[in-house]
Amino acid sequence: MAKTSVKARAKKAPKYSTRVVRRCFKCGRRHGYMRDFDLCRICFRELANEGMIPGVKKSSW
Repeated sequence: MAKTSVKARAKKAPKYSTRVVRRCFKCGRRHGYMRDFDLCRICFRELANEGMIPGVKKSSW
């Protein structure tokens, strides 16, 4: 979990557009971030396994 101050800093508008830091809305993690779901890979997997993300299911072949 990211610190509250780090999350708040990421929400502020940056001086330059290249400085945007995208973070998981659930835990605040910045690495392994998926833009389509606004989640990190860990939170995505947890929610997908619980069936909380519509249209996503575990694949098997």
